[in-house]
Amino acid sequence: MSRLVSTAALAACGVLALTACGGASDSGATDRGEVSAKLADPDGKRVGTVEIDEDDGTLQISVEASGLKAGYHGFHVHTTGKCEADSAAPDDPSKTGDFLSAGGHLNPDESEHGDHLGDLPALLVDDDGNASLEFTGPFTLEELQDDDGSAFMIHADRDNYANVPERYAPEGPDEDTTKTGDAGDRIACAAIKAG
Repeated sequence: MSRLVSTAALAACGVLALTACGGASDSGATDRGEVSAKLADPDGKRVGTVEIDEDDGTLQISVEASGLKAGYHGFHVHTTGKCEADSAAPDDPSKTGDFLSAGGHLNPDESEHGDHLGDLPALLVDDDGNASLEFTGPFTLEELQDDDGSAFMIHADRDNYANVPERYAPEGPDEDTTKTGDAGDRIACAAIKAG
């Protein structure tokens, strides 16, 4: 499956809650395959928008946001469409934190980080805290809206995509790096409901 076609910059500190374009539904989809997503932080403060447009099974995703610290941020799709602040991880209820309810990265092939289906381009926030990103997603809206939905996730730190040179890690990247690319805390989440 083809990886991302193009990347630009993004800043986002929040939850992406989907609402239908041109309609009053909360389902997240329209007959045209268009979705508009509100970007908000764990407190529910709106910080931007995400637009998803599906055309013949290909997703074009555009993000505009403000209010993040400058620099690169990890950006992924996670397995579960639940964006709850201070929540438990589905696979380990003893772990709690913002947006842990969204589960791990979308990874149907059980690949290592950097090759997860949900590994998206890094988001670059400018010095004013603003960013935008446009890319072609390696998945379809139907895949995002499976039985338990999915979630776009923005992390506090940059994602190294598990590319750690051997001179820094002679034994190879550790488990945290191969799972998440050391992207840090989850600071933004977009819940995509089941279709």
